[in-house]
Amino acid sequence: MRLGMVGLGRMGANLVRRLARAGIGAVVWDRDPAAVAALAAEGVEGAADLADLVRRLDAPRAVWVMLPAGEATEGVVAELATLLAPGDALIDGGNGMWKDAARRGAALDARGIAFLDIGTSGGVWGLARGYCLMIGGPAEAVARLDPVFAALAPGEGAATPTPGRDAGADARPPRGYVHCGPNGSGHFVKMVHNAVEYGMMQAMAEGLELMHAHDAALPVPDITEAWRRGSVVASWLLDLTAQALAADAELSGFSGRVGDSGEGRWAVQAAIESAVPAPVLSAALYSRFRSRQDGPFADRALSAMRNAFGGHLEPK
Repeated sequence: MRLGMVGLGRMGANLVRRLARAGIGAVVWDRDPAAVAALAAEGVEGAADLADLVRRLDAPRAVWVMLPAGEATEGVVAELATLLAPGDALIDGGNGMWKDAARRGAALDARGIAFLDIGTSGGVWGLARGYCLMIGGPAEAVARLDPVFAALAPGEGAATPTPGRDAGADARPPRGYVHCGPNGSGHFVKMVHNAVEYGMMQAMAEGLELMHAHDAALPVPDITEAWRRGSVVASWLLDLTAQALAADAELSGFSGRVGDSGEGRWAVQAAIESAVPAPVLSAALYSRFRSRQDGPFADRALSAMRNAFGGHLEPK
């Protein structure tokens, strides 16, 4: 089995490398020739353009697109739709909007092409640890590509066992990928996943700030190390935080400006559309917006109000 991969950034290139470790080959293309050349130096077959990539694959083909959401993905999906044939599969593994996935799935189904929207989590650690895959699309295509998903996902035993759930004859086999449902469901689940991530990160950051403000002498790096072992808040996110604090207890190398990929915004919009209260997810998103402001006008307005009603003249 061979897969086409379009987009060779940090995620796309490492997906190809992890597949190669499992004996699954790839034909790759990126608009940056240097990215193609880098993988070609590792023995991966490169293509000159999208048409060439499709020609090099045997039917039924499967092409994975790993590009930023929006115009980049839209244009490549539209071109591939004219190049692929009935029975082929087209995958969007980026952080796409779930409504776009549902629309693309319907359009490609009319051409006889299976579309899979796959939320892909794992970041720069995915090559070594494996990727968590949240898959939306037709069951037949998901089943056909199961060897690809199994190769990309973490191996058995990678997850922390859950008492009462992972033991016994009725327990499901552990694996790091799941077929969520029809087109749109994979990216919807990944959207929620990232919004939850926002909330977890914000809670952890605020807890660290509280300890730091209470007593700067508290050994916060040692505390996070202790939390990693047996604590109910133990997690990979805590592992990464503890590593960062061990390297620099004051985190002085970071600006404090936090970006967002768009999925947190989409999740809050979905909560509004569904009338689902999501105050933690919303607050985490707004905190990211706030982090990008220097001397925000709102803070100056607060100072003006406090001074006006209570004579609280704050230092500049």
